[in-house]
Amino acid sequence: MLRASMFACLLAVLACVAVPAAEAQATVDQLQYLFDRPAEPIFMPKEGDKSKKKIFFDVPKEYLTDRQKQLGTPVINRFGEKAERIAVRRINLPDLSMPASLGKRAGFSLFLPEHRKLATRLINVFMGMRNLDDFLSVSVYARNHLNPYLFIYAYSVALLHRTDTASAHLPPVSELFPEKFVTGSLFSQAREETSMALDPTQRVPLEIPKDYSASDLEEEHKIAYWREDLGINLHHWHWHLIHPFEGPREVVGKDRRGELFYYSHQQIIARYNLERLSNGLQRVRRLQNLREPIKEGYFPKLDSLVSSRAWPSRAANTVLSDINRESDQIQFDLQDMERWRDRIYEAIHTGFVVSADGRRINLTEAGGVDVLGNILESNVLSPNRPLYGDLHNFGHIAIGFAHDPDNRHLESFAVMGDAATNMRDPVFYRWHSFVDDLFQEHKRTLPAYTPQQLDFPGIQIKSVEVLSAGGRKPNEFQTFWQQNDMDLSRGLDFSPRGSIFARFTHLQHRPFTYRIQVENTLAGQREGYVRIFLGPKNDERGVPMLFRDQRTFMIELDKFPVTLNQRNNVIERRSTMSSVTIPFERTFRNLDQNRPTAADALDQFNFCGCGWPQHMLIPKGTPQGMPMQLFVMITDYSKDKVNQPLEGMCKDGAAYCGIRGQLYPDKKPMGFPFDRPGRQGVDTLRSFLTRNMFIQEASIRFQDRVEAPNRGNSTLIRG
Repeated sequence: MLRASMFACLLAVLACVAVPAAEAQATVDQLQYLFDRPAEPIFMPKEGDKSKKKIFFDVPKEYLTDRQKQLGTPVINRFGEKAERIAVRRINLPDLSMPASLGKRAGFSLFLPEHRKLATRLINVFMGMRNLDDFLSVSVYARNHLNPYLFIYAYSVALLHRTDTASAHLPPVSELFPEKFVTGSLFSQAREETSMALDPTQRVPLEIPKDYSASDLEEEHKIAYWREDLGINLHHWHWHLIHPFEGPREVVGKDRRGELFYYSHQQIIARYNLERLSNGLQRVRRLQNLREPIKEGYFPKLDSLVSSRAWPSRAANTVLSDINRESDQIQFDLQDMERWRDRIYEAIHTGFVVSADGRRINLTEAGGVDVLGNILESNVLSPNRPLYGDLHNFGHIAIGFAHDPDNRHLESFAVMGDAATNMRDPVFYRWHSFVDDLFQEHKRTLPAYTPQQLDFPGIQIKSVEVLSAGGRKPNEFQTFWQQNDMDLSRGLDFSPRGSIFARFTHLQHRPFTYRIQVENTLAGQREGYVRIFLGPKNDERGVPMLFRDQRTFMIELDKFPVTLNQRNNVIERRSTMSSVTIPFERTFRNLDQNRPTAADALDQFNFCGCGWPQHMLIPKGTPQGMPMQLFVMITDYSKDKVNQPLEGMCKDGAAYCGIRGQLYPDKKPMGFPFDRPGRQGVDTLRSFLTRNMFIQEASIRFQDRVEAPNRGNSTLIRG
């Protein structure tokens, strides 16, 4: 819909001289302008990141909508006055009628099979463009005619995977669609602030209350700060950009793809459980019975700027129903999901799955979890979708439409239907705890690791110490609240332009350093692989955890190779170097100040936006200090390493996301050594140890105070 300000601009008589249209071939830099204000018409001026200069896409008349053609090309061209023009070449467009079937104001969900087909078609079109000129041309047309959510998703996937767009950069989706990340009440305040303060430098940040989605009467709200964290939800969205479950095989079929789905979500559940323990709550309960009322309600307080609708809520004790929604072309019964579940359990316990052509595929020690991950998600790599179904995705759909399963109220899906919002909902963790338990059922069928498989002969860890910056004593992690600002302007399609900030409060921890003393009793140097995990010492009752439970609570903090000289070695490693996380600046990044310039570096920069946010590396803990056990293990890197060129490759977040175009950089199963139950006689973590392992008793002390944005460390991002 054209805003009033747009009509005013159409009628204005401007005396400026337009900048001549560019005659050069399309460049990668021009592609990023298509991210600016994605719900606005293509002929509106677009702003870049670097200089805030305005550009104008000079599009062929055939690329305009019928309504835009009625306005007249001369009138539309007035928007381009005072803007640098980019001439868009007219090409014979591929058939886009299929993705165009989704209304421009509709929601878009990767979990809906029909929407996945639309996205796959669009991704294939983008990937199939022979050069940048054609890619820019079809992208401009698609942006002007297609649903903004669908376009941005497919366009982002294509930019990440085309070989000629390595130097294009992806802005965080929170800048493009801020309505998925901040409370809807903020947008009326933003309009008022931009109207009063025409000079962007005079605008003040609009603070998002820390407790806006519920009160303390709701027990689950104790961990809303974690579920609604900007960085965590950006991570989940970016993970699905890197690992889409439908599309060309070269895009979906990455190394150990199914295992990555298992491990990244297993770690999410482990981290969520540590937050629950930090706040006096019991571990998350699996959503195992689809017929049982869902105790947890969720009222997201989000408004869609594209559809002008509020995101639906779910009342407490909602009961799931069979889904029959003709408008979304989806119909299934809960019994379908139960049959798929039972078939998957049968496959796990028989040790094999049946492919679509009738072959038996064994669920082996090395590759079984990868096959199971592809089946459970389910992605296009699943060996038999008709038999094993679409269990994970249909779970999201059943919950996402629980408020209106037959569309009688014409309501769209709730936050569980969107990869950018579903981690906000408490039931996300209940559903994924059930999914994870299927993986754990498979892991329980595998033989336990023997001491010989765990040991690294000649290597003994003598001591481990953690030193927090400014800490009063060793082995104490320190957490607190910190505020930071996010620029909303790229996703707000009202005038005047210029930055407008939302100020949010998030969990943060003091930087810390590991100091590990290791003895190498054999002659010569050895290559080691340091693996660091953190887990709770006690359960909800304050009773020491048994290994069978504690292993699924262990969160990976870091993993890195080291060279061990003969005799004594001291290893020091900063927390900011974690192989699990991405730097704070990549989560809340300024796209100019923090991005590299070389094409290869930019390629990895985009891929590395996938990692776990650095500020959420450490759980919240408690004011008195939550007892934890820091586990350090060193394995034989000569056996673990994958021989591939990694020089210049970004390895941030590799543990959860992999490395672009490369094999997963560890031959061991993901989560090793905690991916399987312990051997006979192992009841506690200490009884699990071999000489190359060490446990350090530690604690996490939470300080309930809010610190201002740390401008010196670029944590105030003004993109």
